[in-house]
Amino acid sequence: ITNSVEHPAAGYKKIFETVEELNEPISAKITGIIPSWLSGSLLRMGPGLFEVGDEPFYHMFDGQALMHKFDLKNSQVTYYRKFIRTDAYVRAMTENRVVITEFGTAAYPDPCKNIFSRFFTYFRGIEVTDNCLVNIYPIGEDFYAVTETTYITKIDPDSLETLKKVDLSKYLSVNGVTAHPHADADGTIYNIGNCFGKNMSLAYNIIKIPPAQTDKSDPIEKSQVVVQLPSSERLKPSYVHSFGMTDKYFVFVEQPVKINLLKFLSAWRIRGTTYMDCFESNDTMGTLFHLATKDPAVYLSTHKFRTSAFNLFHHINTYEEEGFIIVDLCTWKGHDFVYNYLYLANLRGEWEEVKKAAMRAPQPEVRRYVLPLDIHREEQGKNLVALSYTTATAVLESDGTIWLEPEVLFSGPRQAFEFPQINYSQYGGKKYSYAYGLGLNHFIPDRIVKLSVQTKETWVWQEEDCYPSEPLFVPTPGATEEDGGVLLSIVVKPGAERPGFLLVLDATNLMELARAEVNTIIPVTLHGMYKRRA
Repeated sequence: ITNSVEHPAAGYKKIFETVEELNEPISAKITGIIPSWLSGSLLRMGPGLFEVGDEPFYHMFDGQALMHKFDLKNSQVTYYRKFIRTDAYVRAMTENRVVITEFGTAAYPDPCKNIFSRFFTYFRGIEVTDNCLVNIYPIGEDFYAVTETTYITKIDPDSLETLKKVDLSKYLSVNGVTAHPHADADGTIYNIGNCFGKNMSLAYNIIKIPPAQTDKSDPIEKSQVVVQLPSSERLKPSYVHSFGMTDKYFVFVEQPVKINLLKFLSAWRIRGTTYMDCFESNDTMGTLFHLATKDPAVYLSTHKFRTSAFNLFHHINTYEEEGFIIVDLCTWKGHDFVYNYLYLANLRGEWEEVKKAAMRAPQPEVRRYVLPLDIHREEQGKNLVALSYTTATAVLESDGTIWLEPEVLFSGPRQAFEFPQINYSQYGGKKYSYAYGLGLNHFIPDRIVKLSVQTKETWVWQEEDCYPSEPLFVPTPGATEEDGGVLLSIVVKPGAERPGFLLVLDATNLMELARAEVNTIIPVTLHGMYKRRA
C-alpha cells in the first residue's frame, strides 16, 4: 500500500491524552448490524493517565494502565473503563507525583523524606513497576492484566475491579516475562523471559503454566521453567517481546537490541535512570534464531541460524512443514531501537515533524524466514530451503552456522503492518493464509489491514481522521473458512460528536458490518482479548 494519506490536522494527538474513568457503563449508538452471535466482551489495555500532578510521563509505555470493555449482548453495546489499581497508580494518586519509575519516566525520591529514609530506600533497590498497560490474558479461570515485569495484576473482567498483584518471580526464576504468551488448546500457557542467574550467568527461560486445576488451586503455583536458552552475549541479554511456538517447537529470535545488565543493576543508584536508559544496540551481531523442542523441551544447540540486524516485537505465526519451520515476523530493519521513536513528544508532534522523525527510524517490513530442521553438513553454500512456495533461503556457512534470507510479505515506506493477529484458536502454530494488522503510517495508526501471507494480497479499512487499534479476530461459530468471522477494533475519530467507537468488520473483505459509537475519546490501546459470554 503506497499510502498517501496525510494527517495535517494532527488529530492523532488526542489518543495520547489523559481521560477519566467511568463510574458506570455507557450505552453506545449502533449503526449497521452487529451479528447476533457476537455475545461477549472486547477487553483492551493501554495508557490512560499521561501525567500526575505537574509531572508528565514521557514514553508511550509509561501512562497508567486503563482497562476498556465493550460489552456486546443481544446486539446492544455498552462501553466501560477503569484504571487498574496498581501500586504505581495508587501511590501516584496518593502522593500526586510519579512514585515508581516507569519505562521512560524516572521517579525521584520523595522531597519530603529525610536523609535516613532515603538511605534505606537506596538499599532496597529500585521498585519495579506493576503498571500493567500492555495486555490482558486468561490463566486458568482467572484474568490478568500484564506488562513485561514479573508483576501481573488479577482483574475481574466483568466489573473491571482490581483483585490482586501477583509476583511471578516468587514461583519462577525469571526477571520478567513477555506480554505475549502462547496457549495450547487445553489452556496451558507458555511464555519466555530473561533470567539473570547466579554469578551473572544469563539465559532466556521458557515457562509453562498449566490449565485450570480440578482442585481449584491456582495454576500459577504449579508453573515451571521448561527449557533454558543461552544468551549469546555475557551481561547483555537481548530484549524479548514475543516468541514463536508450533505443535512441536519453540522459536526464539535473539535481536541486537540489548539490555545492559550492569547499567540496569546500578540504575537505581543513579538518580533519574529509566528502563529505556539501559538499552543499547549491538551493531555487529546481526540477529540469531534459536530452536527448542516442546515435548520433551530441549534446546537444539546444533542449529545456529543467523541473519542481518532487525528489531522484533511481534511474531505473526509459526508453523512446520516438510522438515522446515516457517517463521512470520513484523520486523523493523537495523539495530537502532524502535522504542526510541515512541516518546510521547514524538507522537504528539505536528504531522510534518512526525514524518521527519519516522524518516530516520528503522523501516518496517513483514518477513517470512524459513529454518531447515535437517542440516546436511555437506551442502555448504547451497540453499537448504526446498519449499515450493517461498523465496526465503537458508545457506550453510563454513563455520557451521546457517545464514537466512527472508521472503518479504509486505513492505511500504514507513508503512508498518503491526500488532498482528490471526485466527489463533484454529491456526496458531499451523499453516495459515491470513494475518490482520494495524497499519502504522509514520508510527501513527490509521488503517486496518488484512494480509494474505500466501499471495501477498492486501485489503484495507481506512476512514478520514480515524485512528484504529489492533484488530482482534473473532471466528463465526461453526465457520469452515479460516477468515470466517469478524474483526473488532476500537477507533477514535477526534472531531466527531461521538469520537470513540467499536468497529465491527467482516474479516473476509474488511467491509464494515457495524459501529457502536460513544461520546467519549478513547486513548490508545495496545493489546487485548475477546471474552465469549459463558
